[in-house]
Amino acid sequence: MKIRETEIEGVWILEPRIHTDHRGFFIETFHKKRLESLGLPHEFKQDNHSFSKERGVLRGLHYQLNPKAQTKLVRVATGSIYDVVVDLRRDSTTYGHWLGFVLDSESNRQLLVPKGMAHGFCTLSPDTTVLYKVDECYDPTLDRGIRWDDEKLSIDWPVASPILSDKDSTLPFLEQAEFDFSIKG
Repeated sequence: MKIRETEIEGVWILEPRIHTDHRGFFIETFHKKRLESLGLPHEFKQDNHSFSKERGVLRGLHYQLNPKAQTKLVRVATGSIYDVVVDLRRDSTTYGHWLGFVLDSESNRQLLVPKGMAHGFCTLSPDTTVLYKVDECYDPTLDRGIRWDDEKLSIDWPVASPILSDKDSTLPFLEQAEFDFSIKG
């Protein structure tokens, strides 16, 4: 497995080795010791599975408050997404900055999203399945988010009118959102 740094500290692209032959392919999507040897020692506690029937479904931008903030390891099993992270760590030089990545079932790239990030994605194809591991279990009392269309963030989403949940369409803008993250934890 290869890992690639991004412009935001702690956000990594993971590129697994893909073994292909006439039958198809095999990839190792998670190997705790291998990730630890690469400097990514996360203890994942919960697996999540998201399925979106249509292109243009936008989920996010979500995060969980401390003490249950989550690191996520995201991958796409079928289809493709435009995956976005927003740095919410107030002491970070990239606070308020966002990055977008295309993740798909063809490349099998994965995205490691550290604690202190808002995270969301928009489906680029129908019948898209997203799988992700988190290092803290879901706690509805600490569940928060920010608006996908916050003008201060100016995220360049691939759709102008996404398909949203009721919850995601009423999230606060960054300036009104509740969070207190830092690089130190």
